[in-house]
Amino acid sequence: MTNVLLFLASTGLALAIFAAIRHFTGFVSQKASEYADNVPSLVLPQHLRGDMSCEGMIFGPTGRVTSRFQADIVVTWDGPEGVMKEHFLYDDGTTQDRAWHLHVATDGSVRAEASDVVGAGTGRVEGNAVNLRYKIRLPVENGGHVLDAVDWMYLQQDGVILNRSQFRKFGIKVAELFCIIRPKERPDA
Repeated sequence: MTNVLLFLASTGLALAIFAAIRHFTGFVSQKASEYADNVPSLVLPQHLRGDMSCEGMIFGPTGRVTSRFQADIVVTWDGPEGVMKEHFLYDDGTTQDRAWHLHVATDGSVRAEASDVVGAGTGRVEGNAVNLRYKIRLPVENGGHVLDAVDWMYLQQDGVILNRSQFRKFGIKVAELFCIIRPKERPDA
């Protein structure tokens, strides 16, 4: 009996250490301040505006691609208030629409709301990066679960924005998204 208890205790300790290491050194442990000196500086109303295109993929919990998508995005700003309308087309033919309502404060803090976001997302812009954390409710056909989401967007020199997001349930990663967002070609360009 002592050996069983020792085994369970050591297994629990090992899992706790593993979880702590992942929490403090993984994707979710990044802080916006780590990017404060990176250039070019991301100014959301300047770099995330107008007609944009997006393409990306979603990875399941095993790290394998489970879905690919393209999206048309239209972003309008009125001072620090923005509306980002997204229309997604997935590789299985399904579509999804979402409108984010954004507020960027002068101190770099960001607040974001959407119909499938529980409460409001909060984050920060610093340097070439923006971080956003929120809870998202999946569509009913996908289980209707509420997931913890962590989004990071990174502005590149050519104006392209790289977006990486992770979604967790009970602290366990269940999905990851990666996409590229770029301004659409303009006929007058």
